[in-house]
Amino acid sequence: MQFGTCVDSPKSKRVSNIQRPILSPVKPDAPALIRSYESKDLETCRALWAELTEWHRIIYEDPSIGGCDPGRLFDKHLDQVGPERLWVAEKDGTVVGLAGLILETGQAELEPVVVKEGLRGLGIGRVLAEVALEAARRSGVNSVIVRPTARNGLAIRFFHRLGFDVLGQIELVLDFRPRNRQKWKAGETIASSEFKV
Repeated sequence: MQFGTCVDSPKSKRVSNIQRPILSPVKPDAPALIRSYESKDLETCRALWAELTEWHRIIYEDPSIGGCDPGRLFDKHLDQVGPERLWVAEKDGTVVGLAGLILETGQAELEPVVVKEGLRGLGIGRVLAEVALEAARRSGVNSVIVRPTARNGLAIRFFHRLGFDVLGQIELVLDFRPRNRQKWKAGETIASSEFKV
């Protein structure tokens, strides 16, 4: 998640051993066709990235998340992961979802998984994630991580249903702002300790 104005993020070490293309099996009951990202998908993927950013703005009550043009942050993500590690979901000939895989030595990160509003809950995100996870498995990594924001309970439950059931790392924040300017909410208990999200 990006906060504030458009800020550059450091690039990951790129590892390139993904075999392309990986497509979802075409079944009559499949929620969508999953295919490799193509340059013609750029504007639609920017719009999906902006939708994801808008969700973060809503759950954190912060309109500054993602900066002035959140769709353009997709371009930075594309540069970081490369088009060979991005997949889109097509339904009725229209791109409606996006998933990406950041590969580093021994580990991968599934980022993002986003489906167009109005089509969520149909299994499209699950199929997108499964294609990306299969690519990670084939690349030989030992593990795949996801980093949903603490307040994004929908995403946490989604990833848990996909099998992400290990807490590998927790980011704790010490907020120096006065309490009346903090936007945290009561949230979670971990290690017998109460945390805000």
